[in-house]
Amino acid sequence: MHLRLISWFFIILNFMEYIGSQNASRGRRQRRMHPNVSQGCQGGCATCSDYNGCLSCKPRLFFVLERIGMKQIGVCLSSCPSGYYGTRYPDINKCTKCKADCDTCFNKNFCTKCKSGFYLHLGKCLDNCPEGLEANNHTMECVSIVHCEASEWSPWSPCMKKGKTCGFKRGTETRVREIIQHPSAKGNLCPPTSETRKCTVQRKKCQKGERGKKGRERKRKKPNKEESKEAIPDNKGLESSRETPEQRENKDKPQQKKRKVQEKPQKSVSVSTVH
Repeated sequence: MHLRLISWFFIILNFMEYIGSQNASRGRRQRRMHPNVSQGCQGGCATCSDYNGCLSCKPRLFFVLERIGMKQIGVCLSSCPSGYYGTRYPDINKCTKCKADCDTCFNKNFCTKCKSGFYLHLGKCLDNCPEGLEANNHTMECVSIVHCEASEWSPWSPCMKKGKTCGFKRGTETRVREIIQHPSAKGNLCPPTSETRKCTVQRKKCQKGERGKKGRERKRKKPNKEESKEAIPDNKGLESSRETPEQRENKDKPQQKKRKVQEKPQKSVSVSTVH
């Protein structure tokens, strides 16, 4: 009986020594891997290193590596920074960098905003938009082409001529429509918004006050005959008063020559009668 108890005692003692040696070797390995591991970390770190920063994060925080020069330091954040997307794993929540042409992303295959020079279409960043779409340089996205849309034509206006609806037989009538949707850069252009055509109506006299402005202006501009006659001699008088003495002499010279020519034949006639 005593021998059995002694044997069991040695077995238990050897087992405890074995467990102690395993724990000691595990601790030595951890110290070799992380010689400066600290449990009293700040900034959301569960474990950290003086040289590498955070090594693991507290629950629900994301672990991300930040580059400072040639060195990378671990940081724990509540959400991933711009240009990264977050993935939750059982043992760690990790931030992963988006693709090179993507500024922000939902995951590695779905971009939400592209970098400059690329257009977003269905979660991908493209150099050029696919056929049937056009690039919006304001939002940097591929959008549908928008064509112009116009409303229905209005009824034809009354037949008119020079702003009047009376005093004529042939005139013009007009109809209009409005632009409902303006086109995008590659969309179809808008059609004309007005049309005019010739029309014929039964002539009717204009009532007083219905004459157009042009007719009234013409009446005002017509001068009286008496005033025009009086204006003519006045102009001649003005022209004569403006003439210099030299100009008057030049005008009288041809008249004097005519008189001399007329006097010569008269003298010859009188001589022949004396004989």
